[in-house]
Amino acid sequence: MSHLYKTVIGLEVHVQLKTETKLFCRCRTTFGASPNTQVCPVCLGLPGALPVLNETAIRFALRAGIGLHSQIARFTKWDRKNYFYPDLPKGYQTSQFDLPICGPGYLEIESTDEMGAPCLKKIRILRAHLEEDAGKSLHDEVAGKADTRIDLNRAGTPLLEIVSEPDLRSAEEAKNYLVEMRLLMMYLGITDGNMQEGSLRADANVNLHIQRDGKWIATPIVEIKNLNSFRSVERAILYESQRQYDQFLADGKTIGEAPKQTRGWDDDAGITEMQREKEDSADYRYFPCPDLVPVLISDADIANQQTAAAITPRSAREKLTGPLELRPADAEILVQQGRDSVEYLFALVDAGANPKRASAWMLQDVLRILNDRSISVSEFPIPAPSLAMILVAIEKGTLDTSRAREVFSKLLDAPEQSVSALIEAHGVVAVDSSELESLCRELLAENPDVISKVKSGNTKAIAALIGQARKKNKNADPRQVQELCLKLIETEHP
Repeated sequence: MSHLYKTVIGLEVHVQLKTETKLFCRCRTTFGASPNTQVCPVCLGLPGALPVLNETAIRFALRAGIGLHSQIARFTKWDRKNYFYPDLPKGYQTSQFDLPICGPGYLEIESTDEMGAPCLKKIRILRAHLEEDAGKSLHDEVAGKADTRIDLNRAGTPLLEIVSEPDLRSAEEAKNYLVEMRLLMMYLGITDGNMQEGSLRADANVNLHIQRDGKWIATPIVEIKNLNSFRSVERAILYESQRQYDQFLADGKTIGEAPKQTRGWDDDAGITEMQREKEDSADYRYFPCPDLVPVLISDADIANQQTAAAITPRSAREKLTGPLELRPADAEILVQQGRDSVEYLFALVDAGANPKRASAWMLQDVLRILNDRSISVSEFPIPAPSLAMILVAIEKGTLDTSRAREVFSKLLDAPEQSVSALIEAHGVVAVDSSELESLCRELLAENPDVISKVKSGNTKAIAALIGQARKKNKNADPRQVQELCLKLIETEHP
């Protein structure tokens, strides 16, 4: 017996904010430090220790809210979430319950419509709130001891938890959402996005809507905890969807007839495993934190974050493929390289470079240097205005491509050199028109097959003459040679 069903997914994404210190104390957040070396009375939960709010975390949360088109709260407060955390000594988590800093918003992702055509899908954001992270349990099963040790370096690290509405309908959509969310948060400069280090994690809430007797019914919701890679998100949802469908066929229980579950994902075994029955919010006994005053957000606070949130992956794609008319595939490669790469390209165009030529040089030459030297765009030695001068010189015919790359190479080694002087030294020497015409006639006489191909409609065949022209006269401008040869074929070889 089979039933028609659809998967319903909501994601809770935990973004570790790129602050230098923790949310409520001055301990560092450096990854990889020796266990329990970045702790103090506050994050150890010692009696009498009082928290002091990290202002940078508030600014980062505002920036994220702007990037997610969220409603920003003008009044937000802190709450205690009471729960047994073996690696959070206070016995409660300082979080936000009923008045989060960011309210409803949305994130657009790539998806397909009912006909299978590519489209943008708007995934609604329910809320985003700040909270502190817990520590880390280190399990040692050497020689059967099964010891567990606690590292509290991460306890108190600021997190922004972004909760979506259950608008996702497949494991692929969930993965796309997480990929886009990570990219957006990195563009906003609020996280390093390193999932291997736990800088971005996700919990997936999954259930099925199954058609039975002409009606849609829902299976009990399952939360899958701490998914820390795109692949694990996709695999866990696919597995859990099938498990719930099989469970429904076995017992027929629907939402409300069985408790919610929290399940863990075993990546090696490829299965979800029961951890506990999931609590409702009342079970956490939330109440306002008496040690922290509410936070008031002004219009000026929001305005101060607008510039940092001005360029997002979505806005970059729209500009690259819209006004700049780049191919979507090229635009996507640039977008995936990060905000610095996109801004560098925009700077090239603002300095006068042709967008398509600038894109080609970014994708071929600049990215090659970045990869070879293992550096970022911010460390690239040639400023955008200098590279733009080279690209403009190519456009004007002052430099051909090979000579432009010579200038490019010299600037890489000594970026303090005068770009104008280098262009002048390597520029194309004007060839007398009669000398150029004689050269083109000679080339055509030696290559009758090229004439035949061009006359048959293959104008690209003329490119075979460019290299020969440079061998005969190194100052011959390839573009002039091409144009003149085509003109001679048209007028003298009908």
